[in-house]
Amino acid sequence: MNSNQKAYFYAGLAVFFWSTVATAFKIALREFDFIQLIFYASGVTVVLLFFVLLFQQKLNLLFRQTPKQWLNSIFIGAFNPLLYYLVLFKAYSLLPAQVAQPLNMIWPITLALLSVPLLKQKIGWVSVFALFVSFIGVFFISSQGGISGFKNTNTIGVILAVGSSVLWSLYWIFNVRDNRDQIIKLFLNFAFGFVYLAVAVFVFSDFQLHFGESLYAVIYVGIFEVGITYIFWLKAMNFSTNNAKIGNLVFFAPFLSLVFIRFILKETIFITTFIGLFFIIAGVLLQQLEKEKL
Repeated sequence: MNSNQKAYFYAGLAVFFWSTVATAFKIALREFDFIQLIFYASGVTVVLLFFVLLFQQKLNLLFRQTPKQWLNSIFIGAFNPLLYYLVLFKAYSLLPAQVAQPLNMIWPITLALLSVPLLKQKIGWVSVFALFVSFIGVFFISSQGGISGFKNTNTIGVILAVGSSVLWSLYWIFNVRDNRDQIIKLFLNFAFGFVYLAVAVFVFSDFQLHFGESLYAVIYVGIFEVGITYIFWLKAMNFSTNNAKIGNLVFFAPFLSLVFIRFILKETIFITTFIGLFFIIAGVLLQQLEKEKL
């Protein structure tokens, strides 16, 4: 395979696995609470990333971190995995997967908005309009099939799902200022986040394990939500000659995710979910169009 073919191959793998994790979240949440889920999944991710560093012969880089870099990992680990996944998984525990998963997709819009005060970037009317378009999508998805569907919608869950996009955007803004090796950063972030989560489990939950399907789902989340799938995505970006085209493949994930949600979780997929998803992705693409012009 040439470089572009390798890029599409790795990007395709990443998109496929990302499209399955919403289903895995819901299966794991059948027996684990949202705090336990991210705690055990983060533990799996830390172990996986440690062996990746070992395989890539990068463990020595851990001992070359400056005090500032250690502090940066301590700080960012509080955003991801601690705050981001606690908020996201709580949303999943309150909402159907077909609602929670697309609502998290608006993070590129919130990223553009937060980049104005935090990164001193400019924003135009196209991005403002894109935000409006995406929130029309949020309205449709939250309706769960029609106006009467709002009665069944958990408002707190919707707020948390949308709020998770803000936390993810903050994580990436802080992360973009850190020019360290990507795997080193991810490993240290999750290592410190795992410590924070251990405290959260001790205070708000318990360390009980449930063996069976839900535990397999937790392990799956730890491997494929961030760990190996993130590495596939990085490899795709490295091989690609056009990151924009590769990046757009990620928009296939939520639609493919609905297939797994329908046939594995047996959720009835509402037409409003598709309509809302189209609006959200249209808003994100509009925002990217303005970014390219700038």
